[in-house]
Amino acid sequence: MIPPSSRRKFRIAARKYPAFESAIKSQWNVFEAQSGTGLELEIVALDLEPLQEALFSSSGMESGEWDIAFVNTDWIAAIEKQEAVLDLAPLLSSDPPPQWPEGWAPSLRRLQSVGDKILGIPYHDGPECLIFRADLFENSANRRAFRSQFGRDLDPPETWDDFHQTARFFHNPARNLFGTGFAAFPDGHNTVYDFLLQLWTRGGELLDPHGNLQFDSPQAEEALSFYREILSDSAAVHPRCRELDSVGLGAAFAAGELAMVINWFGFATAAHTSEASVVKNCVNVVPLPHGPSGMSVSLNVYWLLAVPSGSTRPHIAWSFLRHLMNPEMDRLTTLSGAIGCRRSTWADPEINGLIPFYHRIDALHQSAREVPTRIDWPEIARTIDVLVTRVISTAIPVRQLLLDAQHA
Repeated sequence: MIPPSSRRKFRIAARKYPAFESAIKSQWNVFEAQSGTGLELEIVALDLEPLQEALFSSSGMESGEWDIAFVNTDWIAAIEKQEAVLDLAPLLSSDPPPQWPEGWAPSLRRLQSVGDKILGIPYHDGPECLIFRADLFENSANRRAFRSQFGRDLDPPETWDDFHQTARFFHNPARNLFGTGFAAFPDGHNTVYDFLLQLWTRGGELLDPHGNLQFDSPQAEEALSFYREILSDSAAVHPRCRELDSVGLGAAFAAGELAMVINWFGFATAAHTSEASVVKNCVNVVPLPHGPSGMSVSLNVYWLLAVPSGSTRPHIAWSFLRHLMNPEMDRLTTLSGAIGCRRSTWADPEINGLIPFYHRIDALHQSAREVPTRIDWPEIARTIDVLVTRVISTAIPVRQLLLDAQHA
């Protein structure tokens, strides 16, 4: 094995997503032309679980194997405890990018800030939202048929009951069109996020005022009962939900297979702009539906870029990160199909000309909530993953499953 210090490649451990890889390659080319490091970029794109394994379980953050790592904000407590990444606070203070910190929403600076430390820079944002096919909702024949059948206008649903009803209306497997879909692949993330959104939009809470877990609540039972009902409804959902993560679900929407879906904002922009998308220029977004006693809530989970503690090139790594925070590079992140994190990008006239709903990301952030920052979150997430998997794959009463999760 070539020692990390002598290799001529700048290695990035990335979340597997074509937009990330495309953006980073373009941004590195600009950086290398300006800085002349002589290094060759190598992006190793991995799915979520392999990425966690490469960074943490195999001590990749300490070994010098990686120069930069994509880090999900769910992992903040773990990387802080393990001292797995460099503290960027001194560098951001002595050599700040333009408009730091006011150029970024507080919600994109909060999770990686632990005490006085800053453990990464925000790279890709995009709260969860309801993404829908505007062409289907605006079709006059669809609108007439929907009003005749349900006595109300065909609008993006504001409640979960309306969401289910609307999904059934659009469901047409003969045309390879399904009403909706969920990223129900059990990877410790997708089903966890679905559970939290269903819980929060019904007025429920995962933690009591003392910080204790509370699975056994009326809102949790209502949330999971709905999730079981809609996931088992073959006249409403995509048949491959249990195989799909959020990336696969986004691809299914872009392929024209879904009328509407709950997913990350970035998948809406990709579907709207990609030349390969069947629904190009036919996409729109609105806030998530809610339950009868709740209100719309979004989920704020984002991707950071961090410098591993074992990095053999920390100065080059920081220079590249600072380069990525410049307005032009943040715009390039968006133009490559991911979601930039600067407010200047969100309000950019050119980008809003290409993606008319892009400015709505700011409003979605106003109702966004975050996964609890706890060192035991991976264990909690696994418990939720098991809970939701049992909900959608067994007939055991939901209340009993919640009691089992509470005991676990």
